Amino acid sequence: MSAAAAKGGASAAPVAGTNPWLIAILVAVATFMEVLDTTIANVALPYIAGGMGVSEDEASWVVTTYLVSNAIILTASSFLAKRFGRKAFFLMCLALFTVSSVLCGFAWNLQSLLLFRILQGLGGGGMVPVSQSILADSFPPAKRGQAFALFGVAVVVAPVVGPTLGGWLSDNLSWHWCFLINGPVGLAAIAVIALILQEPASAAAERRRLLAQGHRFDLVGFVLVATFLGSLELMLDRGLEDDWFSSRFIVTVAVVCAAAFVAMIPWEMSRRNPMIDVRMVASRQFGASFLVMLATGAILLATTQFLPQMVQQNFGYTATWAGLVLSPGGLITMLMMFVVGRLSGKVQPKYMIIAGAIVVAGAMYDLTRVYADVGFWFFAMSRMLLGVGLPLIFLSITTASYDGIPPDKTDQASALINAARNTGGSIGVSLAANVLAHREQFHQSRLIEHAIPSSTQYQDTLQQVTNYFTAHGASLAQAQQQAVAWIGQAVQTQAALLAYIDVYWALMLISLAAIPLALTLRSVKLGGPTMAH
Repeated sequence: MSAAAAKGGASAAPVAGTNPWLIAILVAVATFMEVLDTTIANVALPYIAGGMGVSEDEASWVVTTYLVSNAIILTASSFLAKRFGRKAFFLMCLALFTVSSVLCGFAWNLQSLLLFRILQGLGGGGMVPVSQSILADSFPPAKRGQAFALFGVAVVVAPVVGPTLGGWLSDNLSWHWCFLINGPVGLAAIAVIALILQEPASAAAERRRLLAQGHRFDLVGFVLVATFLGSLELMLDRGLEDDWFSSRFIVTVAVVCAAAFVAMIPWEMSRRNPMIDVRMVASRQFGASFLVMLATGAILLATTQFLPQMVQQNFGYTATWAGLVLSPGGLITMLMMFVVGRLSGKVQPKYMIIAGAIVVAGAMYDLTRVYADVGFWFFAMSRMLLGVGLPLIFLSITTASYDGIPPDKTDQASALINAARNTGGSIGVSLAANVLAHREQFHQSRLIEHAIPSSTQYQDTLQQVTNYFTAHGASLAQAQQQAVAWIGQAVQTQAALLAYIDVYWALMLISLAAIPLALTLRSVKLGGPTMAH
């Protein structure tokens, strides 16, 4: 049992005789479902839009509402877990997530779907940080590295599986099954967790002690933090579509976000029991881990979204094959999680983070070498290399971030690290989308400078393509029109490919930024992750 449990903390423990690995699997499955839903709906948006008679832009709020509500509840999960007990709170979140998932599948219009997605995000956002706490209490310190490897598989592999599974379900069944699939899995997880996980008798005494000491919910702090994170997620997710600060809506959201942030800092620093401990985020050890997790989330979600998008748009892959491009990397990630789980008790986290950042940067650099004729395994190998690097960073952050954190602060630390992963993912996707859009315009304008009628190369290409179309049965006038259109399409395709290369350069720089941050981390006591609860 962990330090907090030993002191009578409000923690959950397995029923006597229960294999802790069963708990780990159940918790990982629940976490997998939650993280899966951050990406599974992305590929289903055209189907949702068509089925409900709305535009794809309106349907994209299905993703935005989930991310915003997910971010809002994360910071409150620490207090709620202490107030109700980890087991009770986890089951409440899992039940809300499961019921709202089924309701999403049966939604009758877009408004009802968005409401149920908000509820789904609130339930899912509370599960993930508490999952880490339950795992830490179920395993002795020497085996926590392997337990967190299983948790890491759920967090890192789920975004990879999401687009593939969502595309397959939407193509072969209907978009409703992207949500309905959570129903039976969630119900089974609720039943088994309720049976095998028990709350220690000391939990109730701990809750009474906290109430007697005046440990109340920081409502003002929660509103400020929720407003800051929610508006930040909203701004990042909608910025490019709404043309950023040319939109009155985005300007308003940005002002609200900034005002909440400015008010949040002094308020949280002056509270006895703040919603988030600002001083913890400002500390060298936890602050550096927080920033590295931001970068990790950015790279994980950005590559997961934009690599399949690139192979579909520029290389003609179907949704299924685009998902399969990610699959070998997902397998490597699963294997590496358990390898890193064993290494975590022998190698300092900062060295594994540095090694992981170099490998990830190498994977991003590899993708900058893309050209029009590369095959499936070029992309798959790059993704496999990424699958080697990400686990080295992910699990090492888990170890380093909890070093020196008092037992009564670890629930909050868990919530903040998960908030960093979610927010980092939104930042990464927003950054990549903006780099792609602006650099595509830049490259297209430069390429068009050479595609002018007075250019000898243009005339030669036009003649060759015209001859090709006339040889395939087109009249001379038709062939010339088709040739001009083909050249225009070739320019657009090449500009898009060059813009994707710029995206990978940007992600490579983000991964390299983790190296100096890792060097600021102090050495931790080895022998299993120091995540005391």
